[in-house]
Amino acid sequence: MNIKKAAAETGLTADTIRYYERIGIIGPVPRLANDIRDFGQRSLNQLHFAKVMRQAGMSIELLKQYIDYIYEDDDETVPARKALLAEAAENMSQKIQALTEARDYLHYKIEHYDSHMRSSEQHLL
Repeated sequence: MNIKKAAAETGLTADTIRYYERIGIIGPVPRLANDIRDFGQRSLNQLHFAKVMRQAGMSIELLKQYIDYIYEDDDETVPARKALLAEAAENMSQKIQALTEARDYLHYKIEHYDSHMRSSEQHLL
């Protein structure tokens, strides 16, 4: 499958896919005789993994480090890999908490709009 179809299937842009390949987030994508990328299931799996990790808030640098550990295929890196995943999970938990607090604040304002918010908005003008 070409990059346009891979982009449609993964929800990533073609530019992002090229970038991930260039910096080693995904392995080299095989190419056809005319030099067009030919994405197979392995490449799609790598792209899906990278997308989920980025959505989880993992930085490109940490994702690259994690991928490098995987490619080393050394059991001694397992604790470091788990630590990177734990760090990403903790960062995500903090973001979820912040979003939950912001949502709850908005709900409070909606519930008290008529009795409180309308008059307090006048102080913002």
